[in-house]
Amino acid sequence: MLFFLFIHHVQVDMYQCSAKCCQDSKASLEDVQRCIDNCSKDVNKAQAYLQNEIEIFQNRLQRCAMSCQDKIRDELPAKPSDRDVEKTRHTLEKCVIQCADKHVELVPALTKKMLETLKNRNF
Repeated sequence: MLFFLFIHHVQVDMYQCSAKCCQDSKASLEDVQRCIDNCSKDVNKAQAYLQNEIEIFQNRLQRCAMSCQDKIRDELPAKPSDRDVEKTRHTLEKCVIQCADKHVELVPALTKKMLETLKNRNF
């Protein structure tokens, strides 16, 4: 919800700016479109910034889980028994849960960073 409020503020600015572009009766259609495109830059940058940060976070979590899988794969013998498979399955589950827990702990700092970036329009 907080992200929406920051994006909403940027969108309001964009629409007000775009309306001013359309009020210039002497401007050509191309000039009006160029003006509107310019007004949209901050919204597009903000949305791209948020999408990129979320993708980075998701990729980090995925890499952690894949690291768990690699570790388990390395520990399994060439012909694992049912017991080996069951044991490593539990180890894998624990490792992936630790990844999730670790990344959940990162969410408040990431949220703070993203909100600060949006607030200062440093995107």
